[in-house]
Amino acid sequence: MNSEIVFHFLGVCIVAGPALLLALLGTTSLINKPLGERLIAKATQTVVMMGLFAAIAVLVLMLASGKRYVPVEMGNWVVLPAQHFHFHLKFIFDRLSIPFCILSFILCGTIGAFASRYLHRESGFNRFFICYSLFLLGMIVSSLAGTIETLFFGWELVGLASALLVAFFHERINPVRNGLRIWSIYRIADAAFLVAAIMLHHLTGAGDFAELMGTGSWPDGQATISEQHALFIGLLLLFAAAGKSALVPFSGWLPRAMEGPTPSSAVFYGSLSVHLGAYLLLRVSPILELSPLLSLAVILLGLVSAIFGTLVARVQTDIKSALAFASLTQVGIIVVEIGCGLRYIALIHIIGHACLRTFQLLRAPSLFHDYHSLENAIGAHLTQKPSLWVRIMPERYRVSLYRFELERGYLDMLCNRLIVTPFVGLFRYCDSLESRWTNLISGEERRESEPITPASDSLEEI
Repeated sequence: MNSEIVFHFLGVCIVAGPALLLALLGTTSLINKPLGERLIAKATQTVVMMGLFAAIAVLVLMLASGKRYVPVEMGNWVVLPAQHFHFHLKFIFDRLSIPFCILSFILCGTIGAFASRYLHRESGFNRFFICYSLFLLGMIVSSLAGTIETLFFGWELVGLASALLVAFFHERINPVRNGLRIWSIYRIADAAFLVAAIMLHHLTGAGDFAELMGTGSWPDGQATISEQHALFIGLLLLFAAAGKSALVPFSGWLPRAMEGPTPSSAVFYGSLSVHLGAYLLLRVSPILELSPLLSLAVILLGLVSAIFGTLVARVQTDIKSALAFASLTQVGIIVVEIGCGLRYIALIHIIGHACLRTFQLLRAPSLFHDYHSLENAIGAHLTQKPSLWVRIMPERYRVSLYRFELERGYLDMLCNRLIVTPFVGLFRYCDSLESRWTNLISGEERRESEPITPASDSLEEI
């Protein structure tokens, strides 16, 4: 049998599995005949194992044949001749996509097995696994994407699943608010991604990574665009990566994401989704080499995010938020490694950190029980010596720094003041102009919309 046929078959199995799982769970829910918990768990396990074994088989075949780059063509799905645009669905297997794909299957399989027990008899069990399958499909498509359009498609699926699972407990106010907040930030970051994709299409005439990155497989590819274009496009992609990975100044949404169930917090903001921005920078790393100024911007953003994360994590009062900011610290360091050109180290760092943080977040619900058991065993409270900073820093500066950390760098306040308030004011001004125009045409005053009274906040929600 031809090796190309084998690679194509295995590639289709890897991508089709999550798609079939999403179609199965979605269709049965639409016809109001959802599957039982046991069938959902079995289907999830089967799909994950099938995709994992297929990915490992591709890795073994590539090692045996000495191939470093294997494309899997799916043809043009959208063709617009007048606009000279085509949506080319293509997946690639190389030294970046294969490890990230295997990591996605392993961690998603772990989360699936944990969630099937953690959410047992939960009213939203079926809804959780629909979002879970949507996320799994998005991660696999993003990992194996061979064109920037395919990567953007998987990127959007991951963002949609993230926002839906943050608002999983939709009967409460705060999860819905935080889900909308995260979705809004994703929209801003994705707009930068889309502009960068259009620019790359305009410069190279295609969205294929093989043409965008020039000759050579990852990480040896060399981009063929100019330094000025690389700087502009790279800054847009860096902006998109910052929004997806909660880098500064978008770090304010990270603790809000902890409103979702613990399994989704572990797989999204502890292991996979939070690293997707770093994965994007790794995929387009040949562009970073063209502009020293762009590489410097990547390093500075990573350093600022890492310092911010390690400061804020020390004053969090709940374990999930502390682990979320600890993840931000590591992601910032990974971004620094990418900016310095240490691509393999960054990839190994992503894999190791994702596995560790997933385990920590899954253990979070029972952590305090273990902590109290340890105190009971030794018969006293656990003590902690003051850190070096506490001993050498004057109290006035320590209080100011503590306030800064407790307010999470005032990022939410700055975002509201500099972005949200101006946009709301602009929309209200446009609404007033529309009212005047409507009154002029109709000759009478427009009836005002009835005010909607939101549910009152309770102390529990605050």
